[in-house]
Amino acid sequence: MSPFELVIAAAVFGARHPGVPEPWYRFRVAAATPGPLPTTAGFGIVPDAGLGALRTAETVVIPAWPDWERPPDDAVLAGLRRAAARGARVVSICTGAFALGHAGLLDGRRATTHWAYCDALAQLFPAARVDPDVLYIDEGNLLTSAGSAAGLDLCLHMVRRDHGTAVATAVARHLVVPPHRQGGQAQYTAPRATPAPDIDGLATVTSWAADHLDEDLSVEVMAVRAAMSPRTFARRFTDVVGTTPHRWVVDQRVDRTRELLETTTLSVEAIARVTGFSSPSALRARFAERVGVPPGAYRRTFPAPGADARV
Repeated sequence: MSPFELVIAAAVFGARHPGVPEPWYRFRVAAATPGPLPTTAGFGIVPDAGLGALRTAETVVIPAWPDWERPPDDAVLAGLRRAAARGARVVSICTGAFALGHAGLLDGRRATTHWAYCDALAQLFPAARVDPDVLYIDEGNLLTSAGSAAGLDLCLHMVRRDHGTAVATAVARHLVVPPHRQGGQAQYTAPRATPAPDIDGLATVTSWAADHLDEDLSVEVMAVRAAMSPRTFARRFTDVVGTTPHRWVVDQRVDRTRELLETTTLSVEAIARVTGFSSPSALRARFAERVGVPPGAYRRTFPAPGADARV
């Protein structure tokens, strides 16, 4: 197992924090088999309970599930189903959502997981409504988080739900983390890599466009380079690339903006010029729409050396 996701839950629910009410949560680590559990970090973790703990637990947290295509043992699946059926709060962190999916608990529900595995989650469990753009989802007695550290956002949300904002803030302050992070997973995903297949010369056109983002990249301009009419070019581009020329161009400009925010000290006004946005306000609007946070918040999260976050 991955110990990080388990430690997130332990740090929030298993530790004592200044300024929180007593009694706090009663925290146990349950496993289907006794003895040390191997971890991806090279050390073992010794659980202090068996699956019988699921019969009375009010909250069951599933940390990252290592082999997400393989269902857990039947005893684990049965324990999860019984816990959910009696009204326990069932929670997943990162790829733990796959264990809930194998138990049938995601059917008809919104859910999320690490952005790199959202497509796989949706394919394995088509009855689930997978949202790749959020840090966590609260469906009442079913809660799922995005990758790794987003589990901390979800656990703090649960404390906020159980004990109020002041207590959640006290826990966050003790852990030296923000009580609530802005935005969703989009700000942490890898930039899109969408080269067009070399069909009808589209690869040549998209390669040229990616190198000339500061120029006019209208359908008409790109159609001329592809030796097509604008209408034919737009149709062929959408068929081959899977998105419209306009959206593709905006995505390339946003990805270039992300790169410049992370690696340079350029102001957002300068970045708007070199990436082809019509104005700084247009850049801010498209960036927030695609990434989920404004450029200033993104630069504070991923600052370049000496960068001015006041963008």
